[in-house]
Amino acid sequence: QVQLVESGGGLVQAGGSLRLSCAASRSIYSLNFMAWYRQAPGNQRELVARITSDGSTIYADSVKGRFTIYTDDVKNTVYLQMNSLKPEDTAVYYCKTGLMRGYIEYPYWGQGTQVTVSS
Repeated sequence: QVQLVESGGGLVQAGGSLRLSCAASRSIYSLNFMAWYRQAPGNQRELVARITSDGSTIYADSVKGRFTIYTDDVKNTVYLQMNSLKPEDTAVYYCKTGLMRGYIEYPYWGQGTQVTVSS
C-alpha cells in the first residue's frame, strides 16, 4: 500500500508560480514512477509530468519549459514547480505512483489539490 498526500495548491494570478508537493508513505526508490496529472471541469484527466526511478522525466507539451518535476529522496516527496502559470492550467492536480507486486503494477492516487489561475 502507498498513501500519497498532496499540498501546495491555491489561487494565483497569471504569470505567477506555485509548487505542489506529494509525500509518499514509503521510499520512492520502491516505486516505479511518480507523476502529476490534472483534471479540469468537463475534461479528462491528463498527464502533466512524470519521473521514473532512474530520474527520467517526461512532460505534456502544454507545460514544457514552464513546469519541472523533481524528487527529494530523503523526504519521499515529489514536487511540481509551476512557473509562468496560465488560466488554462486551472485544474485539480493529482499525484500518482505505481507499485510492483510480482509482475503487476498497482496504481495509487492522491486526493488532489486545486490550482486556480486568474487572468
